[in-house]
Amino acid sequence: MADTPTTPRTYPHGVPSWVDLETPDVDAALGFYGDLFGWRFTEMLPPGTPERYAVASLDGTDATTVAAIATPSAGLDGEVAWHTYVAVDDVDATAARVPELGGVVSSGPEDVGPPGEPAGRMARIVDPQGAPSRLVQAGTRPGAQAVNAPNTWNFSNLFTPDVDAALRFYGPLLGWERSDDLGAGMARVPGYGDHLARTVDPRILERQEFVPPGFSDVAAGILRGEGPAHWSVAFAVADRDASVAVAEGSGATVLGTEDGEWSKEAVIRDPFGAELVLAQFDPPDSYLEAERQAPKT
Repeated sequence: MADTPTTPRTYPHGVPSWVDLETPDVDAALGFYGDLFGWRFTEMLPPGTPERYAVASLDGTDATTVAAIATPSAGLDGEVAWHTYVAVDDVDATAARVPELGGVVSSGPEDVGPPGEPAGRMARIVDPQGAPSRLVQAGTRPGAQAVNAPNTWNFSNLFTPDVDAALRFYGPLLGWERSDDLGAGMARVPGYGDHLARTVDPRILERQEFVPPGFSDVAAGILRGEGPAHWSVAFAVADRDASVAVAEGSGATVLGTEDGEWSKEAVIRDPFGAELVLAQFDPPDSYLEAERQAPKT
């Protein structure tokens, strides 16, 4: 899997590209996530402004940006949560379609980032079933650059009480498709795998030679869930149990664990109330053997 590309990682229309945490105690959150993931932080807004936006990276450089931690958005509900941003080609045009499809634009579109060099143009939306997310058109920052490796963002899942209804919104808006051959819960953006092969992950199609067609196009999860519709953000870790121990030692609560065929996961609530998933990649031996035997090009 591709981790930290040498050329910028870019995201086609409809693919989640960034995550951030909004929390009222930014300094405490920097300490918690710095200890948990080893992140280093760069403040993006000028000193003295009431807002904070600290971009996390693995080594302090733009080439390994992972996520961000910020103060809650002024005038909105102030929910302490991890938020998922979805890349779009034209945020103004895409946001204009949201009400037509039954959703709500709760703010924007507007330029975001340092004055004079916007990181992008963003709109906050709420889908017809109540799940908030953000649409972002890349500016100076194309999105997360380090992904899928330990201590980076791994995946975002949309949990919704009605998957078919959600697809009637996200399909026309973002180009999402669901293929039964891929199993439940996988939303694909046609052509995404080819984009990765051309840019940052030239071996992706070789690695996935024996999986159902279209698997390389999977961009997000869309799963049936009880309760209000919401996004869930997962971060990759090298050792789930060790990461859980660090999180608990820093005040987090473990809400559940699961050992699956491909991963070991834990759902935790951080000390500030935001939920996230810690996911250890733990594939079957047959996959590891195929990886060892695959030609490295």
